[in-house]
Amino acid sequence: MQRRDWLKTSGLALTAGLMGARAQGEGSGKPRLFRAMGIAAPLAQAETLKAQGADFMTLSVGDFLVPDKPDEEFAKNLAKLEACPLPVLACNGFIRPANLRCVGPEANHDEILKWSETAFRRLRHADGKFIVFGSAGARRIPDGWPKEKAHEQFVELLKKLGPLAEKHQITVTVEQLQASECNCINRIAEGAALIRKAGHPNIRMLADLYHMAVMGDAPEDLKAAMDVVVHMEIAEKEGRTYPGTKGDDFRPYFKVLRESGYHGAISIEGRGEPAVAGASFKEIALQAAEV
Repeated sequence: MQRRDWLKTSGLALTAGLMGARAQGEGSGKPRLFRAMGIAAPLAQAETLKAQGADFMTLSVGDFLVPDKPDEEFAKNLAKLEACPLPVLACNGFIRPANLRCVGPEANHDEILKWSETAFRRLRHADGKFIVFGSAGARRIPDGWPKEKAHEQFVELLKKLGPLAEKHQITVTVEQLQASECNCINRIAEGAALIRKAGHPNIRMLADLYHMAVMGDAPEDLKAAMDVVVHMEIAEKEGRTYPGTKGDDFRPYFKVLRESGYHGAISIEGRGEPAVAGASFKEIALQAAEV
């Protein structure tokens, strides 16, 4: 269970050699843009993904941390992680129960905080770092509810989550979602503004290049949000395919990351086969090295 030697200096730097002999930045005189590359996938695929070059995994809050189940159930998952060749850096799918609401007349923040306490505590036990806060159902604004009021409620929730996340040394990363999935926080600027209002260092932004592309967010929009961005996700725009499948050019966004001094991780969250993930990691590394 002791993976803390993997996390150093801010929780993002990886042990020497973790990136292996990646071509990213080698021979160019430039530091690697991404400290590590990972992928969102079930724990059972870890062996295959390790062989493909993954450095870490993004798992599901509901499936791995199981906040709605006793500690004994989580212990079983933790034991599986101990036998896993990859560490877990993040968990997504944060708020799954249908009765939990972030905004609207049925908002129940106290119940969300109970759920979060368990999730944060267990992720800390697994030596993870980030909880990805997408949760389309939980934060959907009900018909007729003022958007401004919903934003106020969401900021109020973030202010409560901040100290709780800090207690467990976890960072909550708010994720923008495309409008077809959710009607709350569809642009990166919208998310960044709410995070700034929350004003807590353990509440930050995940920049998902797939959702950004779908919603039309440009590199300039990413640049304007970089003061609160601490983690990245990536997939191609058409079909949410793995990078390198259809040839999407991420270099303009990677250029912003390099110029902004980003040296965190990036996680693939998309549709593809684990057996070909290696080609995607190579494509990400190649494009990152060229900016």
